[in-house]
Amino acid sequence: MRTAVCSGSFDPITLGHLDVIRRAAQCFDLVWVCVSPNAEKRNQMFTPEQKLLLVQKAVEEFSNVRAEMWPGLLADFAVDHGANVIIRGVRNGTDYDAEAQLAHINRGIYPQLETLLLPAGGEYQHFSSSMAREMIRYRQPLEKYLPASIIPLVREWAEQRGE
Repeated sequence: MRTAVCSGSFDPITLGHLDVIRRAAQCFDLVWVCVSPNAEKRNQMFTPEQKLLLVQKAVEEFSNVRAEMWPGLLADFAVDHGANVIIRGVRNGTDYDAEAQLAHINRGIYPQLETLLLPAGGEYQHFSSSMAREMIRYRQPLEKYLPASIIPLVREWAEQRGE
């Protein structure tokens, strides 16, 4: 079975993330979405548990995609889940440089682990979770940025926080 991992902090998952996951699901028998709590990122809007729930709702349409939270190294997650490929979306040269460095680190940990970089679709190159959080905070329409299945939950949680 060909198994791959897509990872991120998904704060929140965007249509750009979902596009990468969809494309990976077309190429692999099983795709694990690894939700990383990433305590180093500031200004997080959602708890790790909320992020996982949002990802799970967003990927329900794919029969070969599963989501799980993992607080450790991505390379360990991949090996523990029987994957030998990590899929990462890249929007620009800065993303490419950062992901290439991480790919070298992951191969240093597990030499059999490959990283495939998927360029963002043109309509998603300007997307980021940071931009989506701003749209949420300022109560802007979210249909262009977030999967439709998660928008009601995102709105509910934002209202509960007073955003």
